[in-house]
Amino acid sequence: MFKQIELTYDFNQLEPHIDEATMKLHYGKHHAAYTNNLNNALKDLPNLQGLSIEKILIDLDVIDDCALKTAVRNNGGGFYNHNLYFDMLDPKGGGEPTGALADQINKDFGNFANLKDQLTKASVGVFGSGWGWLSTDKNGKLVVTSTPNQDNPLMTHKGDLTPLVGIDVWEHAYYLKYKNVRADYVGAIFNVIDWAKIDKVYTNR
Repeated sequence: MFKQIELTYDFNQLEPHIDEATMKLHYGKHHAAYTNNLNNALKDLPNLQGLSIEKILIDLDVIDDCALKTAVRNNGGGFYNHNLYFDMLDPKGGGEPTGALADQINKDFGNFANLKDQLTKASVGVFGSGWGWLSTDKNGKLVVTSTPNQDNPLMTHKGDLTPLVGIDVWEHAYYLKYKNVRADYVGAIFNVIDWAKIDKVYTNR
């Protein structure tokens, strides 16, 4: 049974960038629903029991039942994406990456400002609901992409890309505070991204 990631901060500690009311709704309702719905769908798929969520999402085509496949895609994606999202945030986040991640950013994007600009455009530019992503390929190269709905690079690239940063641009992630101004939310979230943690993930991939 899959479980939501446990937060290392209180709902109000990402203020003023992400408000307490949004955090309670986002984590306590939306993320919880994706997790519960995923576990319920997997009850009818005994062949997937014991597999990691990454393995399940990469190999969705092994699910023959179209309705179950859709349920696992949507809710499994929602579970995985939100676990990554909430784990990358920290009240002491912000600033710029250091270490191996910073070196690779400079190699692939020229500098952090260019990466931030590309990731912002990818996130703000999603039509409707979806995500902006910074991922790494198996050789360590960094790539910016976006996906609709609860899809992610594990699905779209069949495991060739591993997500490092996921920016949720569903309206439930920002509408209580930022209304329809998605760009302000995306700009604010960079103030609470824990780049030190992401560097560790990247270094130990």
